[in-house]
Amino acid sequence: MPAQKITIEPVTRIEGHAKVTIHLDEKGDVSHAYLHVNEFRGFEKFCEGRMVFEMPYITPRICGICPVSHHLAAAKAGDAVMGTPPPRPASLLRELMHMGQIVQSHGMHFFELAGPDLLLGFDADPAIRNVVGVIGANPELALKAVNLRKWGQEIISILGGRRIHPLFAVPGGVNKSLKPAEREAILKDLDAQIETTKIGLQIIKDWAAANKEDIDKFAVFPTGYFGLVTPKNGLELFEGKIRLLDKSGKQLELFEGKNYLDYIAEHVENWSYLKFPYYKRLGYPDGVYRVGPLGRLNIADVIETPMANEELKLFKQINNGKPVENTLHYHYARLIETLFAIERIRILLDDPDIFSTDIMNTKKNFQGVGVGVIEAPRGTLIHHYWANENGQLEKVNLIVSTGHNNWAMSNAVDSVAKTYISGQQVREGLLNRVEAAVRAHDPCLSCSTHAVGQMPMIVDIVDPEGSTIQTLRRD
Repeated sequence: MPAQKITIEPVTRIEGHAKVTIHLDEKGDVSHAYLHVNEFRGFEKFCEGRMVFEMPYITPRICGICPVSHHLAAAKAGDAVMGTPPPRPASLLRELMHMGQIVQSHGMHFFELAGPDLLLGFDADPAIRNVVGVIGANPELALKAVNLRKWGQEIISILGGRRIHPLFAVPGGVNKSLKPAEREAILKDLDAQIETTKIGLQIIKDWAAANKEDIDKFAVFPTGYFGLVTPKNGLELFEGKIRLLDKSGKQLELFEGKNYLDYIAEHVENWSYLKFPYYKRLGYPDGVYRVGPLGRLNIADVIETPMANEELKLFKQINNGKPVENTLHYHYARLIETLFAIERIRILLDDPDIFSTDIMNTKKNFQGVGVGVIEAPRGTLIHHYWANENGQLEKVNLIVSTGHNNWAMSNAVDSVAKTYISGQQVREGLLNRVEAAVRAHDPCLSCSTHAVGQMPMIVDIVDPEGSTIQTLRRD
């Protein structure tokens, strides 16, 4: 048989647009599979000339799934540019909003995007392998899942005035304090969300036990691991230093986020708009690493909340204390982080400063350059701004969590395709497994694409039968 190319377009149940091409040799085996991120968002360039105080309201438009992450990272970068560190109560309120974002995003992904594969099966009929199918199979669970996400969104809305694109954080602090009645509204449903998260944890653990063979061959490979940690090397989603481990779990670096350019560079391939970050000292591709839930739990020695820490201990047993390399365990890690975020919300709401009205620092010590780092649901998010003396931006650099994971996603696609497609009829369920390799990382592709110089472009002209009759290329 002649060599063939299978195209999966679009990759489903992710945020943004991507396609996968699977190249088969004459025997029907996979020679290589590629993940193509085929959308382009030029936020870095068109933010030039804007005022730094506008960025917390501009950058959330990058994405409707994780606008809070961009909102807060932009505010943190603005704090640094303007030399206006926020008062402690403002930082507590920012973190509270961020924990709401973690809960709503992780909850949606596990139950509504990844959930159809886990609850209905990779080979289920595509017509029902979606959130509607989950509702049909288990309406009670589906309702709990919807309420989990709704609760996280309500926290965002209480603080920011709306669930998407909040109006809350500004350089130097936040523009609204928390009222006692709002605190009680959040606490009222907190225990119910813990129970829903525990149900999810049991689902993924039962599923993992029943599907160990798949988990142990589904995109299992070594990388480094990268993310924020507390001073005790604990799980951290809001503040902290960046910890980088090698593939064996040995610490390579522990550094302040503002110094990221000393450690991280980005590689470009001509088949994707999404760049490939890597650790400079090891070079590309030896210096690639993973971020997000799997990466964060691998770099964390402890979780400083009790229920999530007990789950972390079980997670660490998967590979006998060594880094967990199994891509499908992103789902388990995601729920452990959800549990941590809910526990953290209770801690924040019990803090004596949570009702303080000391929420804005108006004293400026202009610096001109600033970096904001936060752990978005999908991984480490970096905003870097350069401004003139008027606070007008001259340069913007964004490294987004999905960008950090680009090599891992691309390698996962290639690995899964080679594992499951081999000289046989290519069933839809096998292609869905290739999509699931992307889906496990919960990518946000709208966030992650930006240009370096001229972008490569390939245009295929096809006839009515689908045959390529001409290819135009710009390098």
